[in-house]
Order: sequence, then structure tokens, then C-alpha cells
Amino acid sequence: MDMEKHPADPAAPVAPAAGGLRASDADRDRIAQILSDALAEGRLTPDEHSERLDSLYTRKTVAELDVLVRDLPAPGGAPASSAYAPGAAGHAPAGPAGLPGAAETVVAVCSSSARKGRWRPAAQTRAVSVMGDITIDLTEAVFEQQVTEINVACVLGNVEVLVPENVTLRGHGSGVLGNFEVHGEGRPGTDPNAPVVIIRGFALLGNIEARPRLGARLVDLAHTLHKRLHR
Repeated sequence: MDMEKHPADPAAPVAPAAGGLRASDADRDRIAQILSDALAEGRLTPDEHSERLDSLYTRKTVAELDVLVRDLPAPGGAPASSAYAPGAAGHAPAGPAGLPGAAETVVAVCSSSARKGRWRPAAQTRAVSVMGDITIDLTEAVFEQQVTEINVACVLGNVEVLVPENVTLRGHGSGVLGNFEVHGEGRPGTDPNAPVVIIRGFALLGNIEARPRLGARLVDLAHTLHKRLHR
């Protein structure tokens, strides 16, 4: 019998601790947001980001997800490992004003992804494109908040955002050997009572473009928003 102790194989799959909490889609969305922030801030290279993002959707527990962001800050500057440690209270994604469940993530890695048709955009959406194409079409969307924010990280990819022509569109972003462009800011014809869509982004060897789709309009905006505010 071999009584000698052998070190564990570091390449072996991570075994979840007894009773380890299984990861949810919301847990993975939070981790994807931290990774995209780290890419935009230069904390991760595109290769590192792609490698961690690919691994994100193969891991089963919150503890395994935490390994991917242990060396990165969480939103707000706190270490990600303390904010999302297994067993921490909550595990609910914090959206604008701290509302849980107020954010969603759209990811395309060497692929394409789209949000379009009759859908309800979250108050905050993360779009991450790595050699992929993402389309976010808001022309038929049902807005449930006054301000909708879309944060984009694009590396060697393409992200297009379309909005109704009477929605207020604003943009804040930059590109490195890439393009960040928001068309129609401050244009006449926008409705002062309409939702506001804010695009924030960073493009590295990629393209981020947001523009109104002419002829597509949200109707009865003032009446709809008044009803929502006085429910």
C-alpha cells in the first residue's frame, strides 16, 4: 500500500465544498460584470478576459465563480472575493439605487447575440463583445423606467444599439484603435417626457454605435409615464 501523500493535481476540477451553494444565472451575470469592468479599466488583457469568461459558464458553484474575480475589485471598489464570497448574505445583484435584479448581461464571444422585439430592458444592461456581434434593439421595447443605461465593453467585435427616434439618447465612451459613436444626441424631435437611454462604452479594435431608427417611435409617452409614476 502506498502510504506516501501526494499533492493534489492543480489541473483537476475544483470540487465544490460540502453544501456549496449552486450558482444561479444572476451570480454569473454579476461575475461577468466584474470581468467586463476589469477589461475596460485595463486590469485584464483581452486574452485573460476571454479565458475567464469562457470558464464562467462551466462552473457550478458560487465558490468556483469567486475564484475568477478574487484578484479584481467589485463594483464600488471593494475586493470581489469579499463581496461575493460563498455564504455571504444576499447574493442578489445590485442594480441602480441598490435594487436587486435590476441588471442583465448580454455576452457574445466569437458569436452573435441580440435583444429585440417586444421586450422589457432592465434599468442597467451590460453588453460584452469579444470578437462577436451584439444588437440591442429598443425600437419595440417596453420601458419600465425613465432612465435606461447600457454599459458596453467591446474587443475586436461590434455592438449596435437602436432606439426609437423620439427617445433621448446620450453617450459617454471612447475607443482605442476602435470606434465609439452615438448619433442623434440633442437632435430636434425628441420627446421631453420620453425615456432616456445612456450608452457608456469602451472599444478596443472594435466598434460601438448607437443611433435612432427613423420612423420608429414610442407613442403616448407622457400618458404612459404619468400612469407608471402614479400607480
